[in-house]
Amino acid sequence: GYRTEDIKSYFTKLGLPVPRVTAVRVDGARNHPSTADGADGEVMLDIEVAAAIAPKAQIVVYFAPNTDKGFLDAITTAIHDTTHKPSVISISWGAAEKNWTGQAMTSYDQAFQAAAALGITICCAAGDNGSADGETDGLAHVDFPASSPFALGCGGTKLAGLGSSISSEVVWNEGPNSATGGGVSDNFPGPSYQSSTGIPQSVNPSHKAGRGVPDVSGDADPATGYFVRVDGQEFVIGGTSAVAPLWAGLIALLNQKLGHPVGFLNPLLYGSLVGTGFSRDITSGNNGAYAAKQRWDACTGWGTPDGAKLLHALGG
Repeated sequence: GYRTEDIKSYFTKLGLPVPRVTAVRVDGARNHPSTADGADGEVMLDIEVAAAIAPKAQIVVYFAPNTDKGFLDAITTAIHDTTHKPSVISISWGAAEKNWTGQAMTSYDQAFQAAAALGITICCAAGDNGSADGETDGLAHVDFPASSPFALGCGGTKLAGLGSSISSEVVWNEGPNSATGGGVSDNFPGPSYQSSTGIPQSVNPSHKAGRGVPDVSGDADPATGYFVRVDGQEFVIGGTSAVAPLWAGLIALLNQKLGHPVGFLNPLLYGSLVGTGFSRDITSGNNGAYAAKQRWDACTGWGTPDGAKLLHALGG
């Protein structure tokens, strides 16, 4: 969970408005911060990154039991929340596709499809354990729910700065258990919006042609990560868990500037936005089985955002 006093201290220290954060209970779960399992870090990272990118945005956190049903109920509650009416949802939880039942993935994917129809963007972390996604079977795996064709999969980079400029940005890969997820789905076929993108076949023996992950990326290396405050302690966290709320905050700003939600962004990313300079192309590095290259790749997608150019390309 989150502690209100931590949120107040964090944003006061940054000199930013303290956001209004609301907890929504799903299936009896509640905001219950504890230092026992470290899960507070995920909750606080999402709140602090999203609200720092989009000051004064209303932040709603949906708490649910840690089960497939609880996770799905949290998602559907958020999508159909007529009180808070979220325009963008950030999800930093996930696991390799092989660890989900087909029924669960289908149910989540259908929920995300409903979100797309309602003009809600779903941002999902692509995973932090490279192209194997933490599995030890010698195969490549992508992280779900980021692999849903109706999710905006968010991968990670390693960013180095010099003054106020970027000196280098490459694929985040500090080893198999500290690297961006990404690859080709074994469960979802390639969506039509990726048909002309040159998504590679899976490196697995099946050589499937599936949904390519991620779609976009952002800084995820803990060495160049995000200052956070969690359970009264201040430190730095990285991972693609930070990139999902980073993009969610950016999309909230875009929605505000445009006067309408951008909604399901993926077809635009692979269509009319190509060539507009909306992203910084990452062309160096790998996540294990897949390497970065010009244009889209299975490590960083289209790259990291240039918010002003993205806004302009969307008509703002």
